Amino acid sequence: MDGLSLELPLFVVATFAGAFVAGLSGFAFGLVAASIWLYILTPLQTATLIIAFGLIVQGYAVWKLRTSLDWTKLWPFVLGAALGVPVGVSILTWANPAHVRAGVGAFLVLYSLYALLRPAIAPVKAGGAAADAAAGFLNGMLGGITGLAGILVTIWCGLRGWPKDVQRTVFQPVAVATFLMSALWIGAKGAITPDTIKLFLVGLPALLAGTWLGLKLFGRLDEAAFRKVVLVLLLASGVFLII
Repeated sequence: MDGLSLELPLFVVATFAGAFVAGLSGFAFGLVAASIWLYILTPLQTATLIIAFGLIVQGYAVWKLRTSLDWTKLWPFVLGAALGVPVGVSILTWANPAHVRAGVGAFLVLYSLYALLRPAIAPVKAGGAAADAAAGFLNGMLGGITGLAGILVTIWCGLRGWPKDVQRTVFQPVAVATFLMSALWIGAKGAITPDTIKLFLVGLPALLAGTWLGLKLFGRLDEAAFRKVVLVLLLASGVFLII
């Protein structure tokens, strides 16, 4: 990071914005923060900080929701993610990440536009734990490839038709588990540098403040507003990935 007089405040603002959105919606910290970070940080620093900050944001949110966690719903997603993350990381050794991100982005744009422009989709009831595990596997694979640890589970929870509080008690713990597993598989590459540690410490207060504010506003959203926020963020995420 050169030109610290300008770039350091920009880094802090991006960290706060990402944490605020994640506190409000339950996901998208990495997408929001990286949309600015990638202009001032290296891709390696960006990926490392997304994992580190993402664990804190999602971990804090999950702690706040701990009394509402339903392990009968969670275990298939976590099991699927455990199998999907190493596959995703392995794909990184031969696939072009830009092509993968563009493909995922196109899917997100099409899905979010479809869901925003038509009435609510009938909930998906079939499949049970096996379908949830498959969603967890695909989510884990995507997390291993791109670092986006919760998007596919977020979509699947919406398709299931679960209430917003139930959705958050599923996709946020799954995101934490996926971040942890991704960190274990990718961390061995020696990605943590002294400069990255300094950035982590500088951004930590903004991260905590943004998460707290987002969680406060989350309680004021009704079901319809929550659905629209999630879909708009998915649309923005898709456009960002394509670009």
